[in-house]
Amino acid sequence: MTAALTIHLPAVRANVARLAAIAAPARTMLAVKADAYGHGMLPVARAGLAAGADSLAVLEVPAALSLREAGIRAPLFAWLHGVETDFRAAIEHEIDLGVSSRPELERIAAAAGPGVAAVHLKIDTGLHRNGASAEEWPALVSAALEEQARGRVRIAGLWSHLADAGAEADAVALAEFRAAVAVAAGLGVPLDGADRPLLHLAASSAGIREPEARLDLVRFGIAAYGVSPFDDVDGPGLGLRGTATLTAEVVAVDDGRALLDVGSADGLPPAVLGPSGSGAEVLLGGRRARVVEVGVDALAVETSAEFALGDTAIVYGPGDAGEPTVEDWARWAGTIGDEILARMSARIPRVFAE
Repeated sequence: MTAALTIHLPAVRANVARLAAIAAPARTMLAVKADAYGHGMLPVARAGLAAGADSLAVLEVPAALSLREAGIRAPLFAWLHGVETDFRAAIEHEIDLGVSSRPELERIAAAAGPGVAAVHLKIDTGLHRNGASAEEWPALVSAALEEQARGRVRIAGLWSHLADAGAEADAVALAEFRAAVAVAAGLGVPLDGADRPLLHLAASSAGIREPEARLDLVRFGIAAYGVSPFDDVDGPGLGLRGTATLTAEVVAVDDGRALLDVGSADGLPPAVLGPSGSGAEVLLGGRRARVVEVGVDALAVETSAEFALGDTAIVYGPGDAGEPTVEDWARWAGTIGDEILARMSARIPRVFAE
């Protein structure tokens, strides 16, 4: 296979620097979950930290441990835990842990041993991924304070997710979060001083457009990869640059139709064909070529451009040469840019370009 996904590290750095400037004086946490949205977690982590990210977010502890093993010393945050999660290793490697329930807190505290677990207590403000309900919140905070007094945990953060369902819904969620913070303060969590917990709620969308939601820290995800979190403006419109270019080779030619060596098994969504024909295109021979079939291992396109066996097509990229972007492919597939990037198969080699 000669298809390749080129990762533009200068674009990663430029995007992170821009987002960090927008968020300031709040800190910037770069999300490198899902192998940095399919880009390659370690190179992206290093690029983001070099450009101004203060910390990194992953989902699972094993991903955070792999970053530590690779020499990343920056603060790390992992928040989605299974029943077999190795909390002892996380604590030993100074990985901050999101906590959504008392049973989870108890498991973390029991694993602390001689160490102290840095925990971020999560209140659910409407996304319903996880987090304590308003009714469960006082008991979770009280239990964390008790464990902190025993020296087994340190309350390092209070946090939540926004559902990003619109400005009005976000305002309601922010009010709910502030109310939860007030409850925590009333129970004895300090909100000032050097040891006060970080307050964080915003991701890419609110981090860019809602200053009141930035609080102490913004967790930037998809925007750092050049994809807009909004429907009314694309990445370039936000001053962001696409960070990945997918190329494929013409491996067969048949009367104006080319077969490219990338397909649905590599992550390209057959949904781009749709019930009324394809809107999807690639760039081949300097012109847009219409996608007519998304096979498991191959993409069939039709074009009037001159092309030959062995030529390279750009499936998507930053758009500089007139090629489609990730956001174009997301629109054609009726999905979001996150999915187009993150679903790209590991069998497509990553090429890291400076």
